[in-house]
Amino acid sequence: MPDHLLTIEEYAALGETDTGFTELVEGRVLRSPSHEPRHNRAIHRLAAHLEAQLPEHLDFVPGCDVDLGLAPPGKPGFSRRPDLMVIDKSAIARVDKDDGMLKADEVAVVVEIATAGSRRTDYRVKHDEYADAGIPHYWIVDLAEPVTLIACQGYQDAAAVAKTFTTDDPFPVKLDLDALIEQHAGTAR
Repeated sequence: MPDHLLTIEEYAALGETDTGFTELVEGRVLRSPSHEPRHNRAIHRLAAHLEAQLPEHLDFVPGCDVDLGLAPPGKPGFSRRPDLMVIDKSAIARVDKDDGMLKADEVAVVVEIATAGSRRTDYRVKHDEYADAGIPHYWIVDLAEPVTLIACQGYQDAAAVAKTFTTDDPFPVKLDLDALIEQHAGTAR
């Protein structure tokens, strides 16, 4: 582990770890264990639902670092690794070209799957960081039954929605929330 607070550039230079993933908060590297199968399955299913409905100029990326831009260059930085992001396709080309990191202003929607070990961070800490970073839409999907989705825009949170989430902002989408955790036919829940 580093012996000082890291800038975004220093954090990016660390690369991937052997176990779990990391995020950067005020220059401090935070480690998280790998997600549980139920969590990963929900991300995959949500991505599949979104992919079929995204406008041509948008795409999704799961589990990638995003520079929140909350610190000046050369100062201890902030990078989160959301469960899923909807971004402009041009951002992927820029990251590939620059060998860089996604930036908050390239993100249309950030999604976190809340679980027992992440609820406080997802509902409070990341909520405020994503709003401060100017990410226009933050969706919190909570897998506790019934599965719910809270759509946050800036500091305004809509009521939790169960069963079906429908919106036209930032693009038209309809999501079957129960399908995120349902087992395939013939298996127990």
